[in-house]
Amino acid sequence: MRRPVGTAVLVCGLGALLAGCAGTAPDTQSPPAPAGLTAQAGSSGSVHVMWEDADPADGVTGYQVFRGAALVRELPAGKRMVDITGLAPLTAYGFSVRAKDASGNLSPRSAEARVTTPAATPDDHRPPGAPARLTGRPDGPRTAVLEWRAGTDDTGVSAYDVYQGGVRIHTVDGRTTRTRLTGLRPDTAYTFTVRARDRADNSSPDSPAADVTTPPGADDGRSTVPADFRAEAAPGAVALSWYAPDTGRPVTEYELYVNGRAATVVQWGRGAVPAGRASYRLTVAEPDGTVWRLKLRARLPDGSWGSFSVERSVTLAGP
Repeated sequence: MRRPVGTAVLVCGLGALLAGCAGTAPDTQSPPAPAGLTAQAGSSGSVHVMWEDADPADGVTGYQVFRGAALVRELPAGKRMVDITGLAPLTAYGFSVRAKDASGNLSPRSAEARVTTPAATPDDHRPPGAPARLTGRPDGPRTAVLEWRAGTDDTGVSAYDVYQGGVRIHTVDGRTTRTRLTGLRPDTAYTFTVRARDRADNSSPDSPAADVTTPPGADDGRSTVPADFRAEAAPGAVALSWYAPDTGRPVTEYELYVNGRAATVVQWGRGAVPAGRASYRLTVAEPDGTVWRLKLRARLPDGSWGSFSVERSVTLAGP
């Protein structure tokens, strides 16, 4: 197991710290190369690249995606899939990924995944028909298997996208009507849908939903609750702050409830997830003295929502 980033190999006394601890070794160990890289042509001009999660012990903080020798995207550790666009039709491409940690150490590149984009289909604005008869079953506490009947399209289906809770979590090529989902949580209810996509990137409506409940199993001990959630009234606003749950990846989306109902979604873009305590300022228009009860939950890497934070009550200060 890699030594966690920031762990010193020697313990320094106070005097040594004041003088500078010469015995502390820098982290120079590279993370391992990402595994399980796949590349699927989503259209004549785009390819979907996906890889497996890094082990949390490896301290991965981001990924670099390469097309041939060219660096084309940089992503935070919370992302393990990306659509590369602006490609040429009927062209062969090779993609690879490498990981980096907080000390700037870079892994070797992954094995290259090769793919050829299909022919262009100009002026195609008609979406495919939705996949039918989606079924799902658990395959252990952290895995599910989905199967469906193919969607239809006049130019052919090039990919299928799997959604959970409105979030795309997986993609397979247009010849595949069965897939295995990993990284789920034990004893958890999921609702999956599938959309077909054609060469022009038109997406079908959702398939019928398939409900899957994973059986109980050994958990990794991680809580999904946003920790130390606080809410404080300010003139015309409520100031919120919390610590993200440890999900193994940066949390980029939260759902805020006010008086028992979903009120808004708090989101951060790529590379903008705050380190340490997160904060958000909610503007209010309600009159002075209005009482709000607020709670928060995080969108997890598997597309589901985590557990709610504690609920806080605030008396608004008015606009």
